[in-house]
Amino acid sequence: MIDDQALFRSGLGLVIDSQPDLTVVGEAADGSEAVDLVRRTTPDVVLMDVRMPTVDGVTATRSLCAEFGDDGPKVLVLTTFDLDAAVADAIEAGASGFLLKDAQPEFLLGAIRSVAAGSQVVAASATKALFERVRAKRTSPPGAEFDQLTTREREILLRAAEGLSNAEIASAEYLSEATVKTHMSRILTKLQLRDRVQVVVYCYEHGLL
Repeated sequence: MIDDQALFRSGLGLVIDSQPDLTVVGEAADGSEAVDLVRRTTPDVVLMDVRMPTVDGVTATRSLCAEFGDDGPKVLVLTTFDLDAAVADAIEAGASGFLLKDAQPEFLLGAIRSVAAGSQVVAASATKALFERVRAKRTSPPGAEFDQLTTREREILLRAAEGLSNAEIASAEYLSEATVKTHMSRILTKLQLRDRVQVVVYCYEHGLL
């Protein structure tokens, strides 16, 4: 958990530690401590504040992804401001989603579990506007990596970018859920993406949605 407000960290810690399957393994007050904290505590999920005085959450997220890659923890960004411009940058840097700090405790706990399991979490009120902002920043044709995808993989890529789960994609494409999961794994590998949030960002950036 990385946040410059000690009182917020304390309250959040109490909520998380109240759950039998969740434990706070470490805390830091600034993004500059992120990499060292993860090395020492090896968390599954990092809760990252966006705005911190020395090293912000976007820079810290980028550092974590560069240092640990796919073997690193998932990053769940927390922000006070809906549609904070820095949130889009954090998603592009490798974060697996974001929530507002005033989210209900039950929703936060569910988000932590979902991100740990490999799903993406984006504050519902901001999903469309967030990715429209990503698209507005720059839109360019997909590169050579997109050509590596088969026709079926491109279909599944777009279904995933529209927010469909593996089960929903399986139903829509008349495939088994296991087959969809295999396709998604190959898509992520070929496009060098970490998770479904980055799939959505990729599709918006390259005008596929």
